[in-house]
Amino acid sequence: MNNAATAIRFPCPSCAGPMVFDAESQNLKCQYCGANKEIEKILDEPVEHAFNRRDENLDRLQDWGAQQQAIHCETCGGETLIPAGQTTSTCVFCGSPKVLSQENVRSIRPESVIPFRVSRDEALNSFARWKKKKYFMPNHFKKTDVDSQLNGIYIPYWTYDTETYSVYSAEVGIYHYRTVTKTRVVNGKTETYTAQERYTVWHSTRGDYGRSFDDILIPASGHYNSDLLKELGDFKLSELHGYKPEYLSGYISERYSITREEGWEKAQQRADSTLNTEIRSVIGGDEIRNLRIRTTYNAITYKHLLLPVWNANYVYKSKKYYYMVNGQTGTVSGRVPRSALKITLFTLFLLGIVGSIVWFIASHPEITSTTT
Repeated sequence: MNNAATAIRFPCPSCAGPMVFDAESQNLKCQYCGANKEIEKILDEPVEHAFNRRDENLDRLQDWGAQQQAIHCETCGGETLIPAGQTTSTCVFCGSPKVLSQENVRSIRPESVIPFRVSRDEALNSFARWKKKKYFMPNHFKKTDVDSQLNGIYIPYWTYDTETYSVYSAEVGIYHYRTVTKTRVVNGKTETYTAQERYTVWHSTRGDYGRSFDDILIPASGHYNSDLLKELGDFKLSELHGYKPEYLSGYISERYSITREEGWEKAQQRADSTLNTEIRSVIGGDEIRNLRIRTTYNAITYKHLLLPVWNANYVYKSKKYYYMVNGQTGTVSGRVPRSALKITLFTLFLLGIVGSIVWFIASHPEITSTTT
């Protein structure tokens, strides 16, 4: 990013220089004279908007409070929002220089935001500590300082609330045991013994189950590895602030690429999975088969959030790698180089253990017959 070309959205009251959000003080800080300006905190609860699949007039929800321009990457298709007048030379997602300004920004502005609390230096330190704990990395990489291209990005998320009512039916299996007589061969001789044999008794069941879901968190970005985002998922939503454009000063915000409707489909899948697990727990038993669940979703509401992430890429031995740092908690997720030698030695070690177990069992057949 070319900071020299950054438009002054929040001029310093002392020197008129550009002020950006400072993670340490949680206020605006002048890049030139270091002066601080307090951001007025919005303490009201974020508004939950009624979810409606039909088109609606979203003009009132598209006011970001400061003029924005969209940047589109021709290589990966990623789109970010930066202040009008600011320039960028590379894509924050893939590092490609092929970025183009888009004239019309028609995006629902975020309802809430968690401001950055982890600084750039703290993010780099978190990554350095994290990579030292990875066993399968090359020793040289562990000891080397990584030259990361780090960007502070507000990633868009949707959250959904809903009331659910489910009816279910299933067959429940209960284990029972009976004593049976069996024979076995020990040292060439046949002998008789008794053992407990398990069998299952099945019966039908049905019932209903009600549950509320609050803040099902769904990434609205389609440009990140979903597994990496899940590993960053320890955001503390209790620390949400009402949206103010000051929090975005000095950072990039990604424009959501997953719509409200697409986000709700993902949220519903997650809710269905949770309901399946919880209803199985309610049913109980030792086994469950032919479980059928029909769920009605009511009072669906949504919020649009921005959550802070340090997105980074680096090159090691001519190959590009990526990692992310949670801008609120410092949690790290990423992909790192692997040592073929360490992986081979570990695989041989496991094969040696398995081989020893197989040899031991083969050498002591009485153990198998005793446990049968």
